[in-house]
Amino acid sequence: MSQFYISDTRSPSTTSGRSSPASSDDEDLTTLPFAPPLARNDFLTPDFTPSAYLSTLSNRHQTLEDLRAELRSRSQLLSRELLDLVNANYADFLTLGNSLRGGDEKVEGVRVGLLGFRKEVAALEGLVAQREEEVGRLVKQRREARRRIEGGRRLVEFEERVRACEEGVAVGEGEGSEESESEEDEDEEEGEGQFGTSVARLRRNVVQYRLAKDVVNGLEEHPFVVAQAHRLGRVRSTILLDLSTALQQAKVAGDAGAGRVMQIMKIYADMEETGEAIKVLKALKK
Repeated sequence: MSQFYISDTRSPSTTSGRSSPASSDDEDLTTLPFAPPLARNDFLTPDFTPSAYLSTLSNRHQTLEDLRAELRSRSQLLSRELLDLVNANYADFLTLGNSLRGGDEKVEGVRVGLLGFRKEVAALEGLVAQREEEVGRLVKQRREARRRIEGGRRLVEFEERVRACEEGVAVGEGEGSEESESEEDEDEEEGEGQFGTSVARLRRNVVQYRLAKDVVNGLEEHPFVVAQAHRLGRVRSTILLDLSTALQQAKVAGDAGAGRVMQIMKIYADMEETGEAIKVLKALKK
């Protein structure tokens, strides 16, 4: 039998100066230590390879035959453990299958419950959609009501401003005209009293006229605005007549009325009636 490891130490004989080879081999074999069992953890390393593992056994005091027997025994032990593990897992699998028997009824119960919950959610979704539609309709109605209220307020204001325009262009007729003219003349420059209508009054009338037009901007097709258009047209004609008379008077005054001419032209521009002013000036030249 071949030796896997043999020590180089030789024990001298105590009875004679020379020792026979046979007796030396017997003494070497009896003095070698017993090899420890192979460690189980050595086979569990992630990078385990047989060749690398055998190379670590170079100093092991064991014959090759004994090493083969021990490795064979270790392999058989691992095979039995693997078989036991498979049998145990298979038994657990069978036990799990037996424990799951009757689970179909539970699954069916859960499925029925989920279907009922789904129907309830669908009903709630329909209810929410109805409420959303109703709220949207109410919001739309509220916006429409606000729009109408705002339109009504603008129409009322339009009526008030048209009346103010009519009263403004009628100032000077009847009693109280002298008092109104005296109040306006306080703001006029010196020497303007020689003209018929003050620039302040003309400017105020134009401002009232523009406000009356602006307040119904976008409501020009409203029946009430259409019905009152003739009143606003009379106010415009009266204001243009007053401006034309005032411009002619200032123009005839020469240098004394030059400043008044510029003021009246500015009033024409504010009224967006510059073309009417040009017509008056052309007529004066003729």
